[in-house]
Amino acid sequence: MQYRKLGGSDLDVSVICLGTMTWGEQNSEQEAHDQMDLALEMGVNFLDTAELYPIPPKAETQGLTEKYIGNWMNARKARDKVVVATKVVGPTDAQYFRGEPARLHARHIIEAVENSLKNLQTDYIDLYQIHWPERSTNYFGKLGYDHVEDEETIAIIETLDALNDMVTAGKIRHIGLSNESAWGVMHYLHLAEKHGWARIASVQNPYNLLNRTYEVGLAEVSIRENCGLLAYSPMAMGVLSGKYLNGAKPAGARHTIFDRFKRYTTELAAEMSEKYVRLAEKNGLDPGQMALAFVNSRPFVTSSIIGATNLTQLSQNIASIDIELSDDIISEINKIDSQHPFPCP
Repeated sequence: MQYRKLGGSDLDVSVICLGTMTWGEQNSEQEAHDQMDLALEMGVNFLDTAELYPIPPKAETQGLTEKYIGNWMNARKARDKVVVATKVVGPTDAQYFRGEPARLHARHIIEAVENSLKNLQTDYIDLYQIHWPERSTNYFGKLGYDHVEDEETIAIIETLDALNDMVTAGKIRHIGLSNESAWGVMHYLHLAEKHGWARIASVQNPYNLLNRTYEVGLAEVSIRENCGLLAYSPMAMGVLSGKYLNGAKPAGARHTIFDRFKRYTTELAAEMSEKYVRLAEKNGLDPGQMALAFVNSRPFVTSSIIGATNLTQLSQNIASIDIELSDDIISEINKIDSQHPFPCP
């Protein structure tokens, strides 16, 4: 395994991070524990979850994923062996998080932190992230930005102030953002510098061979401001493995079970995916591992967040850390990308 610093912190996190959003929906608690056991054995020390999980979100399952992690850490006495990241939901009308529509103001931030600490059975959270912004901006697959004039939102300064209070109290160690824009990241950084508050350590956004939008502005921010990318969907929700080619619907696969994940299932996505799969096969590589190895190799990436529903998938995905793509393969990847830049934002 390889490790990189989390922002400007003293934490070394594995370049492969174990994502958890299927635990409590597609995976049982025992399967979740088995995944964490294997990941830890293979050198993974970084776990990413959210108060929202599992996905799809439901009132009756919300919080189960955090609880599974808490039970595992307690049973294995493993709290000091892993770096745990979780997230507070952005604005939502769903009332099962707070008993009212959730927002990113101070009261809800504090309540969310306390709930996650209880679920995780820990005194501190290593990385606490804003799952999505309070304001309307281009995230969750939206490429263009449509400005909403006079939008009523909780000011970022209130959110960051509350997060800084939690850092000061020792309940969270570091702060991260998710589904953010370059402006959002820079504004958080500006406020932190201005007020002497805790600084953003990471940005968790989608990044993969079918979605390289992070490279446009955020990659430079990550490098120059030392807040690296935690890349989610590095295999485009499994599409880059090639298992969905020619309209295939494998039993138990996410796109077979759920119809809510449409971002990477368009005709253009299938066309581009096939090109990457053929490139991998031509070079004797597993397509999924090639896709992950590309993400792992980017200088602005701190860690890639993998997800798996079984141990075979998990082992293969973690093993991508041992693959180093040649300059020729990177060049071929870029040639394919240039045919249809940003096919699946």
